[in-house]
Amino acid sequence: MPKSDNADPNTYDVRIFQALRRVMRATDMHSRRLSSEYQVTTPQLVALHYLREYGPMTLRSLAEGVHLSSSTLVGIVDRLESKGLVQRERGHRDRRQVFIVLTGKGNTFLKKAPSPLQSKLAEALGSIPEDEQAAMAEALERIVDLMEAGDIDAAPVLHGGAIQTPE
Repeated sequence: MPKSDNADPNTYDVRIFQALRRVMRATDMHSRRLSSEYQVTTPQLVALHYLREYGPMTLRSLAEGVHLSSSTLVGIVDRLESKGLVQRERGHRDRRQVFIVLTGKGNTFLKKAPSPLQSKLAEALGSIPEDEQAAMAEALERIVDLMEAGDIDAAPVLHGGAIQTPE
Protein backbone atom coordinates (compact mmCIF):
# COMPACT_ATOMS: atom_id res chain seq x y z
CA MET A 1 0.00 0.00 0.00
CA PRO A 2 1.48 3.40 -0.91
CA LYS A 3 2.42 5.72 1.91
CA SER A 4 0.10 8.70 2.22
CA ASP A 5 0.30 11.98 4.06
CA ASN A 6 -2.11 10.50 6.62
CA ALA A 7 0.59 8.07 7.78
CA ASP A 8 2.60 10.98 9.20
CA PRO A 9 2.62 10.63 13.02
CA ASN A 10 1.99 14.38 13.33
CA THR A 11 -1.46 14.26 11.74
CA TYR A 12 -4.33 15.43 13.88
CA ASP A 13 -6.00 12.05 14.22
CA VAL A 14 -2.84 10.45 15.62
CA ARG A 15 -2.17 13.42 17.90
CA ILE A 16 -5.74 13.35 19.23
CA PHE A 17 -5.58 9.60 19.79
CA GLN A 18 -2.26 9.87 21.63
CA ALA A 19 -3.52 12.73 23.78
CA LEU A 20 -6.66 10.79 24.69
CA ARG A 21 -4.60 7.74 25.64
CA ARG A 22 -2.38 9.87 27.90
CA VAL A 23 -5.47 11.37 29.54
CA MET A 24 -6.93 7.90 30.07
CA ARG A 25 -3.68 6.62 31.56
CA ALA A 26 -3.32 9.60 33.92
CA THR A 27 -6.97 9.22 35.00
CA ASP A 28 -6.48 5.52 35.65
CA MET A 29 -3.34 6.17 37.72
CA HIS A 30 -5.13 8.85 39.77
CA SER A 31 -8.08 6.53 40.36
CA ARG A 32 -5.76 3.78 41.61
CA ARG A 33 -4.09 6.28 43.97
CA LEU A 34 -7.47 7.35 45.35
CA SER A 35 -8.44 3.75 45.91
CA SER A 36 -5.23 2.83 47.72
CA GLU A 37 -4.79 6.01 49.79
CA TYR A 38 -8.41 6.90 50.57
CA GLN A 39 -10.24 3.57 50.08
CA VAL A 40 -12.67 5.25 47.72
CA THR A 41 -13.06 5.05 43.96
CA THR A 42 -13.37 8.05 41.71
CA PRO A 43 -17.09 7.41 40.98
CA GLN A 44 -17.74 7.14 44.73
CA LEU A 45 -15.92 10.42 45.33
CA VAL A 46 -17.83 12.16 42.55
CA ALA A 47 -21.14 10.94 44.02
CA LEU A 48 -20.15 12.22 47.48
CA HIS A 49 -19.21 15.65 46.09
CA TYR A 50 -22.50 15.83 44.18
CA LEU A 51 -24.51 14.99 47.31
CA ARG A 52 -22.64 17.62 49.31
CA GLU A 53 -23.32 20.24 46.65
CA TYR A 54 -26.99 19.44 45.94
CA GLY A 55 -28.20 17.72 49.10
CA PRO A 56 -30.28 14.56 49.55
CA MET A 57 -31.76 13.12 46.37
CA THR A 58 -33.16 9.97 44.88
CA LEU A 59 -30.87 7.41 43.33
CA ARG A 60 -32.23 8.31 39.91
CA SER A 61 -31.48 12.03 40.38
CA LEU A 62 -28.00 11.24 41.61
CA ALA A 63 -27.40 8.92 38.66
CA GLU A 64 -28.44 11.65 36.23
CA GLY A 65 -26.31 14.22 38.04
CA VAL A 66 -23.12 12.18 37.87
CA HIS A 67 -23.89 10.75 34.42
CA LEU A 68 -24.05 7.09 35.43
CA SER A 69 -26.80 4.54 34.98
CA SER A 70 -29.01 3.84 37.98
CA SER A 71 -27.87 0.21 37.97
CA THR A 72 -24.21 1.28 38.17
CA LEU A 73 -24.98 3.74 40.94
CA VAL A 74 -26.75 1.16 43.12
CA GLY A 75 -23.44 -0.62 43.73
CA ILE A 76 -21.63 2.66 44.35
CA VAL A 77 -24.22 3.75 46.92
CA ASP A 78 -24.16 0.29 48.55
CA ARG A 79 -20.40 0.58 49.08
CA LEU A 80 -20.63 4.17 50.33
CA GLU A 81 -23.37 3.13 52.74
CA SER A 82 -21.31 0.22 54.06
CA LYS A 83 -18.51 2.73 54.80
CA GLY A 84 -20.97 4.97 56.65
CA LEU A 85 -20.49 7.86 54.21
CA VAL A 86 -24.11 7.95 52.99
CA GLN A 87 -27.40 6.52 54.14
CA ARG A 88 -30.73 5.78 52.54
CA GLU A 89 -33.75 7.50 54.06
CA ARG A 90 -37.43 7.09 53.24
CA GLY A 91 -39.26 10.19 52.08
CA HIS A 92 -41.49 11.94 54.61
CA ARG A 93 -44.29 12.69 52.14
CA ASP A 94 -44.06 9.50 50.13
CA ARG A 95 -42.57 6.55 52.00
CA ARG A 96 -41.96 4.77 48.68
CA GLN A 97 -39.30 7.32 47.77
CA VAL A 98 -35.80 6.68 49.04
CA PHE A 99 -33.28 9.50 49.31
CA ILE A 100 -29.50 9.19 49.39
CA VAL A 101 -28.16 11.40 52.19
CA LEU A 102 -24.58 12.36 52.96
CA THR A 103 -23.75 11.49 56.59
CA GLY A 104 -21.63 13.48 59.03
CA LYS A 105 -18.87 10.95 58.43
CA GLY A 106 -19.25 11.58 54.68
CA ASN A 107 -18.92 15.35 55.19
CA THR A 108 -15.84 14.84 57.35
CA PHE A 109 -14.35 12.51 54.75
CA LEU A 110 -14.86 15.10 51.99
CA LYS A 111 -12.97 17.73 53.99
CA LYS A 112 -9.79 15.64 53.78
CA ALA A 113 -10.43 13.93 50.44
CA PRO A 114 -8.67 15.15 47.30
CA SER A 115 -10.40 16.38 44.19
CA PRO A 116 -11.71 13.69 41.84
CA LEU A 117 -9.49 15.47 39.30
CA GLN A 118 -5.80 14.83 39.37
CA SER A 119 -4.37 17.55 41.65
CA LYS A 120 -2.04 18.97 39.00
CA LEU A 121 -4.96 19.33 36.60
CA ALA A 122 -7.23 20.86 39.25
CA GLU A 123 -4.55 23.45 40.14
CA ALA A 124 -3.76 24.19 36.50
CA LEU A 125 -7.42 24.66 35.59
CA GLY A 126 -7.80 27.13 38.42
CA SER A 127 -4.97 29.22 37.04
CA ILE A 128 -6.31 29.69 33.50
CA PRO A 129 -9.08 32.07 32.44
CA GLU A 130 -12.66 30.82 32.63
CA ASP A 131 -13.22 31.28 28.89
CA GLU A 132 -10.27 28.97 28.20
CA GLN A 133 -11.68 26.39 30.64
CA ALA A 134 -15.04 26.64 28.85
CA ALA A 135 -13.34 26.14 25.47
CA MET A 136 -11.61 23.00 26.76
CA ALA A 137 -14.86 21.60 28.14
CA GLU A 138 -16.65 22.32 24.86
CA ALA A 139 -13.88 20.67 22.82
CA LEU A 140 -13.99 17.55 24.97
CA GLU A 141 -17.80 17.44 24.80
CA ARG A 142 -17.52 17.76 21.01
CA ILE A 143 -15.18 14.75 20.95
CA VAL A 144 -17.79 12.78 22.90
CA ASP A 145 -20.42 13.80 20.35
CA LEU A 146 -18.17 12.88 17.42
CA MET A 147 -17.56 9.46 18.95
CA GLU A 148 -21.33 9.08 19.44
CA ALA A 149 -20.50 8.27 23.05
CA GLY A 150 -23.08 10.52 24.71
CA ASP A 151 -25.06 7.57 26.09
CA ILE A 152 -22.06 5.80 27.61
CA ASP A 153 -21.80 5.87 31.40
CA ALA A 154 -19.42 8.59 32.43
CA ALA A 155 -17.86 6.51 35.17
CA PRO A 156 -14.74 8.45 36.01
CA VAL A 157 -12.72 5.25 36.28
CA LEU A 158 -11.05 4.22 33.07
CA HIS A 159 -9.48 0.84 32.72
CA GLY A 160 -6.48 0.64 30.45
CA GLY A 161 -5.13 -2.50 28.95
CA ALA A 162 -5.59 -4.67 25.93
CA ILE A 163 -8.81 -4.43 24.00
CA GLN A 164 -10.64 -7.73 23.86
CA THR A 165 -12.21 -8.42 20.49
CA PRO A 166 -14.91 -11.04 19.93
CA GLU A 167 -13.82 -14.09 17.99
